[in-house]
Amino acid sequence: MTSEPAVTTGSRRGGVQAVDRALDILEVLGDGSTKGVSELVRATELPLGTVHRLLATLAERGYVRQDSERRYAIGPAALGLADAGERSLAAVGRAYAARLTALCGETVNLAVLQGHEMVYVAQSPSPHSLRIFAEVGRRVPLHSTAVGKAVLASMGAPQAADLLRARPLTASTPRTLTTTEELDRELARVRDEGYAVDEEEQELGVRCVAAVVSSPGLHAALSVSGPTERFTVDAARAAAPQVRAVAADLATALRA
Repeated sequence: MTSEPAVTTGSRRGGVQAVDRALDILEVLGDGSTKGVSELVRATELPLGTVHRLLATLAERGYVRQDSERRYAIGPAALGLADAGERSLAAVGRAYAARLTALCGETVNLAVLQGHEMVYVAQSPSPHSLRIFAEVGRRVPLHSTAVGKAVLASMGAPQAADLLRARPLTASTPRTLTTTEELDRELARVRDEGYAVDEEEQELGVRCVAAVVSSPGLHAALSVSGPTERFTVDAARAAAPQVRAVAADLATALRA
């Protein structure tokens, strides 16, 4: 008989061990895929017996489900938490989006990663009569949007690569980056500069600048979007530090 190690992921982080371990499992399943027990053991580095016990409890409460092939996925009970979390994020984010609109004069969107796409959860419209509008709830690709590239660049390279492989790199416009080589170079630039740009890659005539909102367990980004005739390359570059600063302030508020 072997005993579990005394120093665990949970105890290292100073949290309640059982809760911490259960969250490890939910976060691994949070990419929307199904996983077998052995995959969860490898991903969480938890003992097999611990993973079995946690899965049984989570399944009983509806937070995970098991399919016909005995693989696990996020369960329906998690949907309520996801909706509540999204509403909470939007409520906080709207004030920061409005602050950024006041600074830049353009439409600001807050988007979060859901599955393999970004979803807009809050918006502050530009005061100009000619402005960019993306309705709250709209889903957009990762590879052709500033919010998507900002989030991808904030991840480890393997996780970003897995997300990009999960969907075709479809061209929304002639300017969309559609090869992994192009995107690798672009994401390296985003990591170096701290912000992402959409140069008419999702929609012709629209330029966007985005920065990641860095908060534990959250993949989100704040973006400024405007018509290219007004939101020029120079204007976008000038806005980038403001986008980064407000995104950082929002991240601080969420952590607090």
